[in-house]
Amino acid sequence: MNKSSYKSYDDLPLMLSVPEVAKVLGISRAGAYELARSREFPSMKVGSRIIIPKDKFLLWIEKQCGEGWHPPRGTGEMYE
Repeated sequence: MNKSSYKSYDDLPLMLSVPEVAKVLGISRAGAYELARSREFPSMKVGSRIIIPKDKFLLWIEKQCGEGWHPPRGTGEMYE
């Protein structure tokens, strides 16, 4: 399992790579690539690269967690 080096949602780049998504979610690269290829995940191809827009990624997390969850606002802190 990958440990994220990001300490805040604000630290995430505007466009994430699949390996970055794996680190943020704490999953394997293979699992992140499988997720990125799924229809419900907000990824896009640019040439041969798969990238994930930060804002769509955070909305996807919110959707997966249900209506009551949202990224911490103001502090931008991530849960551990």
